[in-house]
Amino acid sequence: MAGKQILGDDPFATAEGDSDTPPPPPLDVTAPAPTTKPKREKTAGKAAATTDSVRESAPTAPAVETYSPVEPTPPSAYGPSIDRPPPTGHRHGIVEEVKHLEKSVRDRILPARRDEEFEERTKLPLEFLWQRWRKLAMRERSDVVDEFGRDPHVAAKVDPLLEFLYRTYFRVETRGLGHIPDEGRALIVANHSGTLPYDGAMIMHAVKQEHRARREVRPLVEDFVFHFPYLGTLMNRIGGVRACPENAERLLTQEQLVAVFPEGIKGIGKLYKERYQLQRFGRGGFVKLALKCDAPIIPTAVVGAEEIHPMVSKVTWLAKSFGIPYLPVTPTFPFLGPIGLVPLPTKWFIAFGEPLYFNAEYGADGANDRILVNKLAEQVRMRIQEMIDGLLKTRKSILFG
Repeated sequence: MAGKQILGDDPFATAEGDSDTPPPPPLDVTAPAPTTKPKREKTAGKAAATTDSVRESAPTAPAVETYSPVEPTPPSAYGPSIDRPPPTGHRHGIVEEVKHLEKSVRDRILPARRDEEFEERTKLPLEFLWQRWRKLAMRERSDVVDEFGRDPHVAAKVDPLLEFLYRTYFRVETRGLGHIPDEGRALIVANHSGTLPYDGAMIMHAVKQEHRARREVRPLVEDFVFHFPYLGTLMNRIGGVRACPENAERLLTQEQLVAVFPEGIKGIGKLYKERYQLQRFGRGGFVKLALKCDAPIIPTAVVGAEEIHPMVSKVTWLAKSFGIPYLPVTPTFPFLGPIGLVPLPTKWFIAFGEPLYFNAEYGADGANDRILVNKLAEQVRMRIQEMIDGLLKTRKSILFG
């Protein structure tokens, strides 16, 4: 027993005559483990027989899969806009490639679907009618609009309405149109009234229709007008300009005729009991413009606009939430609703006074003298007040002049 070698003591030892026998195949780890431990054989013959029987009864080892690189898919299969990474030589690379392609397609398809769904949700009812109306509205728009937004086609469409107000509704009479120069820069300074800026539109139409040179007037419009829907845009289209010193100076340097209302909001916000009493002319900004730009000042008086909306009271705390300086209370508004905004058909008078040339006496440097500016502004205010008083004396009645 001592001279014999027992199989299993040495893992590299084999039985006699079995030196060329290949090693047994690897065991299947998935097979269930045996419940009983096999007995160790003590003879070499028995060991050889046992080995052969185990070799015959052992399950066949599964064939190992060999990986062959997948042929790359041509870019045209995914579309020219998808950035496809080059294929890799292992399974992990294929998974990453597929994920990248899915993400590329999703990034390009989903946004388009979201846009289509959003357009479908926000689509207006009867959209074809809206599109047709839009084409008709844009058909007559001018291709040439100046830097302040004046559109000649829109102005031409509004002219019939202004002509009706000027000739038939307000029956405006003008005086002193000869004091307006036929060309060159000038500054029309007028009193302000009427709750809404009808006076600026009537002055503009009067000069365009009655003056021998048929000049265009560019009135400066208060900021609060642009808080009303469509009203501020309409004023720009027919020639109005937002009131500020920079816009006025640019217009004067372009040799245009500019209309300013120094009373501002205080003028159109007067109560009926304060009608035709001029308020303070601000800080004299129009005088500074006249001195800097060497423009004559033409004092202008408007009578009749105070009665189109006789304001008996005004509400300020509620108007701030709407972006307007006040909410007027008249005999017709707000009791009659939107109908109360229709002006009363009063008789109007517009008078243009003799030009005042301050630049010839004081020069452009006079604009820096605050005391001089206030003094000249007060002179202009007194001159306009005298013209208003004279028109009121000659007027017979509010409705028939």
